Amino acid sequence: MAKAKTTFFCKNCGFESSKWLGKCPACGEWNTFVEEIVSKPAGKQKGYGGEKHKSKPAPVHVISSEKEERIDTRSDELNRVLGGGLVPGSVVLIGGEPGIGKSTLLLQMALSLDGTRILYVSGEESNRQIKMRADRVGINNPECYILNETFTGEIFKHIEELKPAMVIIDSIQTLYTDMLDSSAGSISQIRETAAELQRFAKTSNIPVLLIGHITKDGSLAGPKLLEHMVDTVIQFEGDRHYGFRILRTIKNRFGSASELGIFEMQSGGLREVSNPSEILLSQRDEMVSGVAIAAMIEGQRPMLVETQALVSTAAYGTPQRSATGFDLRRMNMLLAVLEKRSGIRLSNKDVFLNIAGGIRVDDPAIDLAVVAAIISSSEDMPVDNNICFAGEVGLSGEIRAISRIEPRILEAEKLGFEKIMISRYNLKGIDKKRMNIEIVPVNKIQDVAERLV
Repeated sequence: MAKAKTTFFCKNCGFESSKWLGKCPACGEWNTFVEEIVSKPAGKQKGYGGEKHKSKPAPVHVISSEKEERIDTRSDELNRVLGGGLVPGSVVLIGGEPGIGKSTLLLQMALSLDGTRILYVSGEESNRQIKMRADRVGINNPECYILNETFTGEIFKHIEELKPAMVIIDSIQTLYTDMLDSSAGSISQIRETAAELQRFAKTSNIPVLLIGHITKDGSLAGPKLLEHMVDTVIQFEGDRHYGFRILRTIKNRFGSASELGIFEMQSGGLREVSNPSEILLSQRDEMVSGVAIAAMIEGQRPMLVETQALVSTAAYGTPQRSATGFDLRRMNMLLAVLEKRSGIRLSNKDVFLNIAGGIRVDDPAIDLAVVAAIISSSEDMPVDNNICFAGEVGLSGEIRAISRIEPRILEAEKLGFEKIMISRYNLKGIDKKRMNIEIVPVNKIQDVAERLV
């Protein structure tokens, strides 16, 4: 009998080695290599697509380029993140923290697709648990089938008998194939089962949605190869102390890779938030210092978000710096620019920054609102409720132009703002005639400080 083959994998990045190594040459981490059995002796059955298919090259001009029909998921937010709907034959990976709502999102989608036969494969929950969630959601689709199975061979047998139009796997870390001896959730099992599901999706033209676990640092569990194999990677994130859940695209072969969808977790499931600006802006009866409104863009969607800052005298020797929803290093850079270019002394003060609503913002256009909030809190002077900000701050204190300024201005106008402060370099090309909002151009950070104080 042939001897089973073993190899070593890095738990952090999935690098494969024929021998144990103390330090991974790919990611540089120490003591991350584990030994796994990657192949069994001959005679074991093959997984889906194990047999070779004959293929031949085709000239590019004879390949059909017709527009692919997409499957409507009956959710505008999910359709936006997927790039307009679910593409037949695609493989979508959804990752997120435990309890964030991944299973609820996909089960709710499966139940809302009335008349579409869907197979929901769960390796983590029993049929009774899934039925309880379905009753809570309050939607019924008689063509939604639930299967408790983790062996891929049995799953593909049920797929051949049922012939579903869509397959949902919850989760990829629970599946295993008998082609390998390693346990479910190991790097080799995740890689092989994902490869089988990918071959199935491409050959049958049936979309497959995978739920994936994440590690303690927030990245998707398993080898990095898993993200390369699938067509779309979506991160489902949010703060447990808030009811909002954010669906963020990380990779998408069929659409934009920077889209954002917002849901609100309720007792009856996830509710779509069609106008996030109204939710991300708090309703205040009186003006307070340290609050500024930023006009940002995520993907194709303009949004207005509230930036809150608190500046106070340091109680101890070393001042504290803290940022929630914003890059701390970028906040420290903005504080240095403020102190150097506008003369506002912040070196001996604590600075706390928060993006309201639990959202995380990477758009550089929020810089101007962050600066305005810090100046407002430092001088204890409230910012007018009717003004918002959109601009990037450079190291020399200049207010730099940002992309897609018109959608930001129109969003501010739609929500009733009377003024918007932007870089004067953005004035070129703006059609002011169709806008009923006052545009305030600024050149340097000193201009912002003078207008606010």
